[in-house]
Amino acid sequence: QSMDSALHYIHNDSDLSTNSSFSPEEERKSKVQDVVPQALLDQYLSMTDPSRAQTVDTEIAKHCAYSLPGVALTLGRQNWHCLKDTYETLASDMQWKVRRTLAFSIHELAVILGDQLTAGDLVPVFNGFLKDLDEVRIGVLKHLHDFLKLLHVDKRREYLYQLQEFLVTDNSRNWRFRAELAEQLILLLDLYSARDIYDYLRPIAFSLCADKVSSVRWISYKLVSEMVKKLYMASTPTFVVDLMNELVEKFCKCHKWSGRQTFVFICQTIIEDDCLPMDQFA
Repeated sequence: QSMDSALHYIHNDSDLSTNSSFSPEEERKSKVQDVVPQALLDQYLSMTDPSRAQTVDTEIAKHCAYSLPGVALTLGRQNWHCLKDTYETLASDMQWKVRRTLAFSIHELAVILGDQLTAGDLVPVFNGFLKDLDEVRIGVLKHLHDFLKLLHVDKRREYLYQLQEFLVTDNSRNWRFRAELAEQLILLLDLYSARDIYDYLRPIAFSLCADKVSSVRWISYKLVSEMVKKLYMASTPTFVVDLMNELVEKFCKCHKWSGRQTFVFICQTIIEDDCLPMDQFA
């Protein structure tokens, strides 16, 4: 009974604190569902109220963000309208830890919501995270393939122009960021055409092969060898021929020993992973 009265108090309190163009009654209707007790949902939604967060717990918004995919899964995509405003509030929270938490789970939320809601409600948030602090961007980067594979082909192609931006970080010593980019690009090869790979992913891969940090370079050799394999299997043979010619020009004939060493390591990876028939390699 005491729990009921407490929830009833919170339920009424959240009605009073709604800050929107809707009247309190309309606002309440937009948040109504029949999956969990309504008072419980109202309690959860009230966590993003700034006055409550300041007086109760400064970490409360982070906990709310962490739980959001679970709440969305419980309510189902048909009740996403109940959570949409709360999600957008959290996505623009002043604390980067809150935005980071959402960035790490946005791919999970996309699976729950389906392609239509993802395109309308999650893609704008995703785009915002791409321009955020490195601590937030890494959450998006770590699951870049998981998120992009859920988008329609046309929408997915729009991100080809932005991949280059991941080479730039707030701190140039943040080599793990570039290593993660190389890992994700290996996965992304399956999502794009041979022309897109050659035009957009190849320059990034070559840049990563010349990175100052050896861990980044080693993953990049694997990336280039997988690129060779993918382009060799494509219907247009010119892409793989051009790529191999560029490898020879850029690395094999490089005036620096490190460039020539890179060529040898890429050749080693191509042979080990069986990316080309031996006569083609020769």
